[in-house]
Amino acid sequence: MSEVKKIATRESYGNALVELGKKYNDLVVLDADLAGATKTGTFKKAFPERHIDCGIAESNMMGIAAGLSTIGKVPFASTFAMFAAGRAYEQVRNSIGYPHLNVKIGATHAGISVGEDGATHQCNEDIALMRTIPGMVILNPSDDVEARAAVEAAYHYQGPVYLRFGRLAVPVINDRPDYKFEIGKGIVLREGKDVTIFATGLCVNEALTAAEKLAADGIDAKVINIHTIKPLDEELVVKAAQETGKVVTVEEHSVIGGLGGAVAEVLSEKAPTKMLRIGINDVFGESGPALQLLEKYGIDAEGIYKKVKDFV
Repeated sequence: MSEVKKIATRESYGNALVELGKKYNDLVVLDADLAGATKTGTFKKAFPERHIDCGIAESNMMGIAAGLSTIGKVPFASTFAMFAAGRAYEQVRNSIGYPHLNVKIGATHAGISVGEDGATHQCNEDIALMRTIPGMVILNPSDDVEARAAVEAAYHYQGPVYLRFGRLAVPVINDRPDYKFEIGKGIVLREGKDVTIFATGLCVNEALTAAEKLAADGIDAKVINIHTIKPLDEELVVKAAQETGKVVTVEEHSVIGGLGGAVAEVLSEKAPTKMLRIGINDVFGESGPALQLLEKYGIDAEGIYKKVKDFV
């Protein structure tokens, strides 16, 4: 059996920017002295005249990106999620969100899988922050294929987009002919009748593995990939909840304000359903190997399996 291909979605981000840069001359990339880590260095090498290193000044970078968008450029402002959503929140809100400018924010190193960098850099709050900005689209791809598709979709979308990428190499699960990425549309990866698992980001692969373990115990789990947190695919969420009667959300993010919050808001209004949120439970992360942290915080396949089994 051949080994499953793994690649970090931050790598996919850098590669996608280069490919898009070859096709679209109006695409420009900004980074805040982290081109090596965010993988925008590949774009810098290919198109040095269209890459701007703003230095360690993330808030200023957002202002520059906003300005570039007003003269016909499509800027991708790139830095760690902690700095993009955290440090520069005011500039993202007021300079990009409020005027609804055509700026794309490439946020890498999201969630606890940042690993040894520790709690200060493990941003588990960024989706919640970005969800509160009116008109902000939030994309959280699950693998290399989806990340590349998300970057291209973001380029073509007119308006602000927050793209969430990870540091950890994750399995490629969407490498199939029928795969189609559409902003605002969830993807049913596995049918089931006993419970629906809505997953996003790296947790999608973990949820699929957990579903196989649940099946061995006689629990039939539907698995849905929610790559777009906002706008949420409300129709699919309600339909799946009504079909299975139980819902679980899984995310590498706080259970407050992320995918779990978004799904709960919809269901509480349109289809009240028994629900379990799996994620970071109102605590900060800690320094440690990424895979061990996923296990400790219960968002790996085994943790998801145990929690869903108890829930069902």
